[in-house]
Amino acid sequence: MKRIIMMLFFLSFSATLLAQAERVIVNEKEDGWRLLVDDKPFMVNGMNWDYFPIGTNYMYSLWSESDDFIQKALDDEMSLLQNMGVNAIRVYTGIQPKWIQYIYETYGIYTMLNHSFGRYGLTLDDAWVGNTEYSDPRVIELLLKEVTELAKEYKDIPGLLLYLLGNENNYGLFWGGAETEDIPVVDRQSTIRARHMYKLFNEAALAMKAIDPNHPVALCNGDLLFLDIIVEECPDVDIFGVNVYRGMSFGDMFDRVKNEYGKPILLTEFGSDAFNAITMEEAQREQAIYNVANWREIYENAAGLGKAENSIGGFTFQFSDGWWKYGQTEDLDVHNTEASWENGGYAFDHIPGVNNMNEEWFGICAKGPTDPMGFYELFPRAAYYALKEAHQINPYAEETTLATIQQHFNEISIEKAYLKARGDRSSVGANPAFAPKHLIRSK
Repeated sequence: MKRIIMMLFFLSFSATLLAQAERVIVNEKEDGWRLLVDDKPFMVNGMNWDYFPIGTNYMYSLWSESDDFIQKALDDEMSLLQNMGVNAIRVYTGIQPKWIQYIYETYGIYTMLNHSFGRYGLTLDDAWVGNTEYSDPRVIELLLKEVTELAKEYKDIPGLLLYLLGNENNYGLFWGGAETEDIPVVDRQSTIRARHMYKLFNEAALAMKAIDPNHPVALCNGDLLFLDIIVEECPDVDIFGVNVYRGMSFGDMFDRVKNEYGKPILLTEFGSDAFNAITMEEAQREQAIYNVANWREIYENAAGLGKAENSIGGFTFQFSDGWWKYGQTEDLDVHNTEASWENGGYAFDHIPGVNNMNEEWFGICAKGPTDPMGFYELFPRAAYYALKEAHQINPYAEETTLATIQQHFNEISIEKAYLKARGDRSSVGANPAFAPKHLIRSK
């Protein structure tokens, strides 16, 4: 039966593409910015999503598996996302157009398609270059070619929400690899390189929109570093996407982007890890508290509510734990507890001068062991249930006010969410997803 369903889906895929994909635009009115999908306001209740079974790392690609495998993996996880009110996922290039359409038509979930734009290096003249130099004519030619081909291939795909370029590439001007480190200190050389990079972001946005005028183009910045250069060099980028980890509050971020850049803001990454670096224990309650507080500010700053009125949504980081994030090529079957960077915004486990951010524990779902077929099961943490409650309010509804949003969030019970997650764990019994001694290593 499954194969018959898949055949029917793929037979209908080509016919469906004859119809134009939905038109998505950003729209500014007197009361702020909105993302419109076929002229209807759309608040992005998004999730950073990927699929990495325990024992794999960035070398693994779900999209290289068989169609049957991919469909089961998507069905397992998209149903959980749909259940919690997620309406968009962030996915890197590699996903085939048919799966964007499948996710949308089966679960009503859109895809923000993310091209890394040289963030993790690229191949030039048959040689791998680990740190991208955006002033190099070869880099300019290659990246513009890649993103324009991307727009040509995906522009008519139902379920495409928007394009995202990069992943905090401004930090990539300082960091040599993909591992997260402390926020860098700006120097003259990095500023010169940044100007070349943002100028190319703008060229790419123009080139993509010339091919596909029906989907916005966003860039992904690391916090507000180089915002002044972005203002000067990126007038044609539609949306300011930002990865930001400031703790319970985003502080002045919405106001600064409004006053300095005048663009809508989309939180492309934010959240909290679910591990306490002091007690060396899972921190479900704390993760839920921080995520809920972040979403409260995202909604409060939406159009029509009297605050910054430039927030169009966000993508929680992330759906499931990344067991490969610390070390990346070693201990892939170990849920490492080493913290890789320090952030004082996360007071629950911060000691000045000591790393407290655990890259392998950002999932709002814990990840079970890989079965013989290559699949795994997810086990929602408290944050999953708390955000399910958070996403039940529509900031654009006629009856929604700043007061009703605040009341809605005040009524979310972190303790109930925690008990729900704990109850789920009890019902399945002991599981390696839940931090057994032999799978956790602390050095």
